[in-house]
Amino acid sequence: MSHALPSRPRASHNAGALSGSIKVPGDKSISHRAMMFGAMALGRTSVTGLLEGEDVLATGQAMRAFGAKVEKIGDTWQIDGVGVGGFLSPQGDLDFGNAGTGVRLTMGLVGAYPFVTRFVGDASLTARPMGRVLDPLRAIGVEVVEHHDNRLPIALKGPTDPLPVDYRVPMASAQVKSCVLLAGLIIPGTTRVVEPIMTRDHTEKMLEGFGADIEVATDAEGVRTISVAGLPDLKGQELVVPGDPSSAGFPLVAGLIVPGSEIVIENVLMNPTRTGLITTLIEMGGDIAIENRRNSGGEDIADLRVKHSALKGVTVPAGRAPSMIDEYPVLAIAAAFAQGVTHMPGLDELRVKESDRLAAVARGLEANGVICEEGEDYLTVTGKGGVPGGGTVATHLDHRIAMSFLVMGLASDKPVTVDDDRMIATSFPSFQADFTRLGAGFSQSEDAA
Repeated sequence: MSHALPSRPRASHNAGALSGSIKVPGDKSISHRAMMFGAMALGRTSVTGLLEGEDVLATGQAMRAFGAKVEKIGDTWQIDGVGVGGFLSPQGDLDFGNAGTGVRLTMGLVGAYPFVTRFVGDASLTARPMGRVLDPLRAIGVEVVEHHDNRLPIALKGPTDPLPVDYRVPMASAQVKSCVLLAGLIIPGTTRVVEPIMTRDHTEKMLEGFGADIEVATDAEGVRTISVAGLPDLKGQELVVPGDPSSAGFPLVAGLIVPGSEIVIENVLMNPTRTGLITTLIEMGGDIAIENRRNSGGEDIADLRVKHSALKGVTVPAGRAPSMIDEYPVLAIAAAFAQGVTHMPGLDELRVKESDRLAAVARGLEANGVICEEGEDYLTVTGKGGVPGGGTVATHLDHRIAMSFLVMGLASDKPVTVDDDRMIATSFPSFQADFTRLGAGFSQSEDAA
């Protein structure tokens, strides 16, 4: 991975109104799963619109290591799968770089196979806790041959006769839910996951699309029980990956805070488990029109037309956090330009992302003259309608911190500098080029290496 190279600081400044249209990269969650489910299916899966960031490509490389054929022909990715139960023992470690989703889901995917698989990653991923997925895998009978306080490097060896489990997810985490469901595909019998708070449901929707025997039941309290039958015949599919709503958050907020702006963000995934940011920004007074609604591969998509708006502070319900957990950094930027107090509770999950995002956002806001209060599981931002800027933000190798504060600089009084922008390629490789086309101003900072 490139993170051993010298850092590359980047600054953004107010260059005037943004206008035009932008297509954000394909949804990361769906792209990871397209690689994985294609590898598990029989026949060929063709994928267009795949997010070609480092994270997803690392997952593709892992699927090759298990015996699937993964190649790009023109604009289409073709995956020739090996069937459920057909994975081969990989020769060497699986390096997931910075991909938390990729590594956690793949642990589930391969956990029940009776061979040893060793997972490694970059410095950021190695610092992230993996106990939340190791616990249910241990319940299935997976042996954790190597771990470092439940952190990478981790080696797993599946049991000879894995047994299905009923597992109640202890926190709102789509990755943990998906890890258990994917492990269940290799186990004879029915594996059940109980989810007290609904999280993004791409795994369930896509598995059904590939032909898995999966059932979802929701009780009167909203608790979901997802049941998957083991050893299904999954069949190759043709998939079009919609635009990532987390990546759409950056042009969305930029359009709202830069005076005179009007932009259209095309082909955005509108899955109800992923639209918390849009809901919140509209509550803040954001002028966001949802246009051209349509359906693709079981998922709702639409175009978003956003115009500069006078935003006001709101309290974001804690229950909304799972549907927008990755978007809180850029929401904090919108809150900084709003009038009044924005209170964001229920954010403990942000402390175990690519960085401690809660602390990173708070320090970045403070460095640029924004009043905020960081609690154990909340962030409160006091907006005054504008931001002084002029600060340098420590990104901690976190792509969302870098992009969020580069968006801030497009509307602040003075430029905003991030200490490194190279890791943006993990999720939004064309970020700077696309924003420059809309009229954004960037410069390489003088102290850049």
